[in-house]
Amino acid sequence: MMDIYEKINELYDKRREVELGGGDARIDKQHEKGKLTARERIELLVDKGTFIELNPFIEHRTNDFGLDEQKGPGDGVVTGYGKVNGRPIYLFSQDFTVFGGALGEMHAKKIANVMDLAAKNGAPFVGLNDSGGARIQEGVVSLDGYGHIFYRNAIYSGVIPQISVIMGPCAGGAVYSPAITDFVFMVEKTSQMFITGPKVIETVTGEKISAEDLGGAKVHNTISGNAHFQAETEEEALIQVRKLLGYLPQNNEEKPQKAMVTEEDDYRPELTEAIPFDAVRPYDVRLVIDQVVDKESFMEIHKDFAKNIVVGFARMKGESVGLVCNQPKVMAGGLDIDSSDKAARFIRLCDSFNIPIITFEDVTGFFPGVKQELGGIIRHGAKILYAYSEATVPKLTIILRKAYGGAYVALNSKSIGADLVFAWPNAEIAVMGPQGAANIIFAKEIQNSENPEAVRQQKIEEYREKFANPYVAASRGMVDDVIDPRETRIKIIQSLEMLRNKKESRPFKKHGNIPL
Repeated sequence: MMDIYEKINELYDKRREVELGGGDARIDKQHEKGKLTARERIELLVDKGTFIELNPFIEHRTNDFGLDEQKGPGDGVVTGYGKVNGRPIYLFSQDFTVFGGALGEMHAKKIANVMDLAAKNGAPFVGLNDSGGARIQEGVVSLDGYGHIFYRNAIYSGVIPQISVIMGPCAGGAVYSPAITDFVFMVEKTSQMFITGPKVIETVTGEKISAEDLGGAKVHNTISGNAHFQAETEEEALIQVRKLLGYLPQNNEEKPQKAMVTEEDDYRPELTEAIPFDAVRPYDVRLVIDQVVDKESFMEIHKDFAKNIVVGFARMKGESVGLVCNQPKVMAGGLDIDSSDKAARFIRLCDSFNIPIITFEDVTGFFPGVKQELGGIIRHGAKILYAYSEATVPKLTIILRKAYGGAYVALNSKSIGADLVFAWPNAEIAVMGPQGAANIIFAKEIQNSENPEAVRQQKIEEYREKFANPYVAASRGMVDDVIDPRETRIKIIQSLEMLRNKKESRPFKKHGNIPL
């Protein structure tokens, strides 16, 4: 008859079997591909010694197609909870060494269970994806499993932060879960996302393309915009996840944690040199960002996608803020379809998680062109208007140089709900640039003059002085103050302090209908 110690030894034997996953040979294969195992990834993500595994002994219950003869420790996924920088997170990590990480009924059940726990406890949820897709041998129940995960991704969106890390293949229906989450990380050369793979595409359309060119990290970070971050290694990706979590609250009922504040002089004389006075000369808005936010605190998001707008998190006196900034060195900072989508999504994320939004504006307008119009710039541009209008967090705008046309209104103007709008003294706020306006308003006068070019320049300056300077907007209350550029950081810190307890309600509704 067995005693208690034999039973305890049996427990540990079973745990070791589960922890081995698909066995040493498959683990070696994983390493040969430059990939870590599911458990190695968890160890890098969470604080040392904090991971608690859930449902380790779950296995599939399918007898068809020979699965009755195959063991699947943990059913191809490790789930549980741990801490990142001392704060709880919940997670899953798919195990490619067991059934290629393919998702079946019980695999999905484990993920759904831990997602529910994350929501109930108000903590971020991180998914480490490395899967061959649906487990075909289980048929429709695997598809049903995806549905349970998608549903939770959607219902918990805006309630708890959700982060997806793609660390291997992610194909077919599997890609829709990361697509609903707040952030997607990818690893160069070892991770891919696509609905249909290269072989299927070649069969159906005749197009030939590699898996990397179709759905690799570079493609999704630069062209499709489906991913927000790319890293050279898995270790680097997981370090980035840990950093990102530091800017976010645990859930939508909390504010982000304040970071340690180092003493800095908030008066920034270098800002007068950061932007060329000539309104048409390009510059990198990151120079302004670096001068205004806490030192080395800016974490850019979607860095390589829609580069004409820069978004990301930073800190002001230790407090998390979200930045939305025109980038004059790309397309003169004009807004197009992709930058509208990028900005609107980020604005809504900040609003969901109580992060103040600061807008640095230097915009010529919405980008003109047949391709943009036929591609739906009206619908896409309206997303920015919608996102700013519905946001109730503190919202500040600093007009650095140009604010023309509908783009001026869209980028957090007073009329759509900005709490405070500041302008630098060289700012031009107008329906259009002085050159274009003068050519239209004074067309006949210029045409009939003896020296048309001299008259044109005279009228441009006249329009700039009378209509395009910040004091006209300030006199109507559309700009709250015209400020010394060197005091920009000081003004923002004062404003955020004043708006710390802001509360703003909206009419009751189930939800709005954003022009998607």
